[in-house]
Amino acid sequence: MDVDNVPQEGNRTMGGHRRVMYARAQDGRIVSVLSRGGEVDETVTLQALARFGELTEAARARVINGQSSPLEYWMYAKRLDPPQLAQITGFWQWRIRRHCQPRRFAKLSAVILQRYADVMNITVEQLKQLP
Repeated sequence: MDVDNVPQEGNRTMGGHRRVMYARAQDGRIVSVLSRGGEVDETVTLQALARFGELTEAARARVINGQSSPLEYWMYAKRLDPPQLAQITGFWQWRIRRHCQPRRFAKLSAVILQRYADVMNITVEQLKQLP
């Protein structure tokens, strides 16, 4: 992409912030250019947010029905998925999936619960229940 083609339309999902994009300058070198985003970025972000909203509500229903633990709800509510949560917490994905099982979640130690709560910026008490 050339420097002149970097999107500057504005993107309401970026909240007025800018991000760096790399583009080719007229002399052929790759340079960093600040971008306000564009329509494509906004559309993709809004679709991702809608998908996380769907996942959050589906998780809420599973928690209410006793099929999942509140951890699954909070994970999606905080816009995380199992791979991201695994990377941040240092737990394996298979452990996170196990922790989403109500009977296993009920047995988690205070240290593990605190780790999840810290990542999601909530208290352990909030983590143990739905909002």
